[in-house]
Amino acid sequence: MLDHVSLGVRDANASKRFYDAALQPLGYSCLSQSPGSLGYGADAVALWVNEATRPVPADTESGLHFCFAAPTRKSVDAFHAGALREGGRDNGAPGLRAGYGENYYAAFVIDPDGYRIEAYCGAAG
Repeated sequence: MLDHVSLGVRDANASKRFYDAALQPLGYSCLSQSPGSLGYGADAVALWVNEATRPVPADTESGLHFCFAAPTRKSVDAFHAGALREGGRDNGAPGLRAGYGENYYAAFVIDPDGYRIEAYCGAAG
């Protein structure tokens, strides 16, 4: 349905450190980079992270979040650890979320600009 999503951030360099650390364990990398603009994906850019004059204000009550597919539960764990190491804040440690589904294994973080980010793996074990 979606071709890509774009996020406005205050500091592309800080965001690069965060997203490189968080997304690499999931198999995603920075495929495009120019001053103030980063493009992440596996084979093609699906997430643009761009410096913006007025990024959307963080709002934990908005319901907005972005969920990234993870190949394994270990990659979800590594996503969470990398994100916290590079300036993210914990918003839910890695683990099963039985209320979401029998094999719903996820972790939740908040990026340096306040965006809520999730990594999810639906595979058992």
